[in-house]
Amino acid sequence: MAQAYRKQYGFNAISVMPTNLYGPGDNFDAQNSHVLPALLRKFSEAHAAGSPEVRVWGTGAPLREFLHVDDLAAAVVFLMRQYDGEEIVNVGTGTDVTIRDLVEIVQRVTGYSGSVVFDATKPDGTPRKLLDVSRLTALGWTASIPLEEGIAATWEWYLRSKRTYRE
Repeated sequence: MAQAYRKQYGFNAISVMPTNLYGPGDNFDAQNSHVLPALLRKFSEAHAAGSPEVRVWGTGAPLREFLHVDDLAAAVVFLMRQYDGEEIVNVGTGTDVTIRDLVEIVQRVTGYSGSVVFDATKPDGTPRKLLDVSRLTALGWTASIPLEEGIAATWEWYLRSKRTYRE
């Protein structure tokens, strides 16, 4: 739509396509959250219940790219100042991790000491989701929040939010 408005009316708009986002304010609902907030919730509940294991769907082999919401905000501001093209700009890190590696990070960040069981009877989903961020990096922007650091900050936010909602 932004491309059409630009062509027809000269409206100066750009379109961005972010990768998988995470961070404060994410959806941690057990029924409809995405993989990262779902894992944080699972590990939180397992720790609180004293469960000896956390079950994770799939084999852990699929690859996913994750971007902290603060990096997305920074990229959008950067693009508003630096980009005037009509092509969609992918916003991501340009790197991916396996779900297995993601689970290990979440386990470290949450301090969960039980075991993790990957349930290969459950679907893995798409084998790989990684954006081509070359247009964005050619403009000089790269994400600044490392995955583990961003997950740790999101975990702290989640713990504070749980306390707030209980009061």
